Amino acid sequence: MSRIVFLNGSFLPIEEAKVPFMDRGFLFGDGIYEGIAVLGGHLVDNEAHLERLERSLREVRIPNPYTREEWTQLEEELARRNGLTEGFIYFQVTRGVAERDFMFPENTTPTVAMFTQAKSIVNSPAAETGIAVITVPDLRWKRRDIKSINLLAQVLAKQAAKEAGAQEAWMVEDGFVTEGGSSSGFIVTKEGRIVARPLSNAILPGITRQSLLALSKEAGIELEERPFTVEEACDAAEAFLTSASNFVLPIVSIDGRPIGNGKPGPVTKKLRAIYIRMATAQRMAAE
Repeated sequence: MSRIVFLNGSFLPIEEAKVPFMDRGFLFGDGIYEGIAVLGGHLVDNEAHLERLERSLREVRIPNPYTREEWTQLEEELARRNGLTEGFIYFQVTRGVAERDFMFPENTTPTVAMFTQAKSIVNSPAAETGIAVITVPDLRWKRRDIKSINLLAQVLAKQAAKEAGAQEAWMVEDGFVTEGGSSSGFIVTKEGRIVARPLSNAILPGITRQSLLALSKEAGIELEERPFTVEEACDAAEAFLTSASNFVLPIVSIDGRPIGNGKPGPVTKKLRAIYIRMATAQRMAAE
């Protein structure tokens, strides 16, 4: 069966989905995107993701084409049509179609595209083994808090990671880690405290990050919100990342240097278990 996607009001086979040549997402990267995990056929942290979508659209002045209820209905219907029980829903909104000009066009209709990706998140092998990370310079613009579809710097960072035999790249600015190519980055001190970079225009406000920090507080795990250096990360007891498509993943090496004993640590394992319990509880509450 062909994968079903959503494009501008219609569900249709991916082979039939066509975006106009003059769409500003193609010409300028003029758009916003979101990605939401699906577990047991249900959306994880959906309200928070839609709230972030609304904020990003406001920041770049693209009108939101749907209400939260309508977005949710579209996501659920797309998952149902593709038989998606575990994986990821991606969607993006561009400013629409117009003659190429840098200024905002008048009276354009936003382009909306959505698709699904099946993926094993809960039983991911990477959660058992941990992943390797490399560090790269942060080449991005100054409004990283906006979830823009301009992702060339992240593409280059993650390609560098792949070529180095790693699974993620941590971007570094002024000596401090900002975040991963498609994830939020954390370390765990030898005293068992989580260290997370505070929110600002320098990083994306990760939704999994947001939920995990709230859950860690409930679990009595201490948190320090401050920048950390690559050297501090390499000397940490543990390191991990969060993202909607991975939940929580342990990092066992940075630039070839082992973190701790080079294996997933107890704090990271505990945080992953806590997050999965929360996501499972959301699914059960929705049934």
